[in-house]
Formats: sequence, C-alpha cells, structure tokens
Amino acid sequence: MTAAVSLAPVDGGDGHRPITAADVAEQTGGRLIGDPTVVVRGVAPLDRAQSHEISFLAHARYAAWFAQTRAGIVLVSPAFEQSPGSPGARIVVEKPMDAMLPLLARFHRAEPRGAGVHPNAVVSASATIGDGVTIDAGAVVQDGAVIGAGSWIGANSVVGAGCVLGRNVRLHAGAILYPYVELGDRVMLHAGSSVGREGFGFVPSALGVTRIPHVGRCVLEHDVEIGANSCVDRGSIDDTIIGAGTKIDTLCHVAHNVRIGRFCFLASQVGIAGSARIGDGVQIGGQAGLGGHITVGAKATIGGQAGVFGDVPAGEMWSGYPARPHKESLRATAALFKLARLIKPIEQFLSRSGDS
Repeated sequence: MTAAVSLAPVDGGDGHRPITAADVAEQTGGRLIGDPTVVVRGVAPLDRAQSHEISFLAHARYAAWFAQTRAGIVLVSPAFEQSPGSPGARIVVEKPMDAMLPLLARFHRAEPRGAGVHPNAVVSASATIGDGVTIDAGAVVQDGAVIGAGSWIGANSVVGAGCVLGRNVRLHAGAILYPYVELGDRVMLHAGSSVGREGFGFVPSALGVTRIPHVGRCVLEHDVEIGANSCVDRGSIDDTIIGAGTKIDTLCHVAHNVRIGRFCFLASQVGIAGSARIGDGVQIGGQAGLGGHITVGAKATIGGQAGVFGDVPAGEMWSGYPARPHKESLRATAALFKLARLIKPIEQFLSRSGDS
C-alpha cells in the first residue's frame, strides 16, 4: 500500500523566529494599533494569511481582502489605518511594502549548505580553492580555476578552466562557466545559466561558414546576478562586461562584446545584440529587444516588448516597436486604434459611390 501524501498548506516562513506586534512596530518605526502581544512566524498575502502570519496593505485595490483577512499583523499605510478589518494588530507605516522587506529575511528558509568538497565532485588538482568553499555533488572545477573564499558551487555546475571567481560567489545547480570567465565578489548565477560561451559569430566563405574565434573576455563585476537559463556570451575581439550591481532576470541573452553599466535591471526575456552599450542605471522591461552596436544612455528606461534599433538618450523612457520616446509611442498606438473607426465610414462612402 502506498503511503498517503500530505497536502497541508506550507507555512509562509521557517517558523523558527517568531516576532510580536510590538517588536514589528519597533523595527519598522510604525505606530501600533491593537494587541502588542500578537505573535507571527510567517508572511503571506492578505487573502490567505492566517493568524500566525504577517501581511501588508498599501493599495486600495486590496481593501476588500483586508476586510476579510485573518492575518495576525498587517502593515498599513496611513490612508488605510481606519479601514474595516480585524487583524490582531495593525501597524501604521508610510510605505508598508518597504517596511516589509527587512522583515522577510526573518521568515526566509535558508537553503541547506554542506561543508567542503562533496566526494562526487570533480576538482582539478591545479585549481585553487579558498577557505570555506562548498562544492556540491556532481560539480566540476577544471584546471587552473580559482574560487574565492566562502563561495558555493552548486550540484552539477561547471567552473571552466582558468576561471577566476571572487569571494562568496554562488553558482546554483547546473550553472555553467565556460573557460576563463571572471566573476567579482558575491556574484550569483541561477540554475541553468550559461556564462562565457562563444557568441554567434560566423563568416560565410567559398568553403562554407567559418566560426569567428572569440578571444575577448567575459567579466561579471561585484554583486551581479544572472537569472535561471540566461546566457551571457564572451567577447569576440572586445570584452563582454556586466557592471557591478546589475541584475538580470531569467531567460535573457547578452551577446558578445556587450557592455552593461552598473546597477542596471533587465527583466525576463530581454535580448541584447552584439556590441551594444548600456549605461549605468538603465532599466529594460520584459521581452524587449535591443539591436547591435547601439547605445542606451545612463538611467534610460526601455518599455516591455520594445524593439530598439537606434541610440536612446540618457534619462529618457522609450517604448514600442520600433522604439521611440514613450509619449510619442502612446500617441502612435492611440492613432492606430482610431484608424478602424475612420476607415468604416470611408468604406461606406465608397460603397455608395460604386452603386450610383
């Protein structure tokens, strides 16, 4: 007989670090309304939070959920402190979502981490492994690789020959570093990501197609994060460089010789063609495509699904296909939607003219 599988709801936190409403108010600098002794040990959305969980209300669209919530504690903005609802305690803060962020770490389930090199890992004798490094089962560290202190190489990951990893680097399961990639401190690669492969470079010839050897580097500076199944190509004759603090979502592609500045954010399915230049602080929405050899100025914003074929000035927001300044793109879209209403009377007029 097969044992029954429990489908009981999973606690929203690890349950090991409960906190009272009074403590939450003190940590967030908020004003407590209700019972200061209410204890929570997890976090959940308003619509499914239970008495042992904390939630927040920051927008009027969720007021109906607040009225029915069973949450023990709710962080609310001043506009909603008198809203109907019966949580055990409400804590009034200016920005509930921002106030929630430091509390989330309290309820986060830390991933179990082993110590040292797993017996089933393959580590070259010529690799240099720093203090406190974890290398999980099935991982491969090739000749001449250097792994900085405190780093964690996940199961079935590959650190290619000659790669240099800084301190506290995290490679999740199945992440691949091709040879000679350079990672700064605290870089994180999620599962299935691939960094440092040769880019899509070919030259047609009389004998067929010849691949262009890629001799450039692939460098990820400090605190860069690459999402699951994203790919970053190495440079061909230039370097591919991703600046410090930049975060790249899942299923993105950064082609050869691209340079991305510091503290940029790329949402899922963004593609950047070869030799593009992205300034510091640029934000790129999901599914946007950027052509090769273009420049996007510092702190520009690219809307989701935009197709960028030319340079974008610093600080501007562009959207649409082809991308243009955002307001211009909105006007063009509105005009297109009006076109159907304009065409119908013209068709009727032409039909009557043909009958006469």
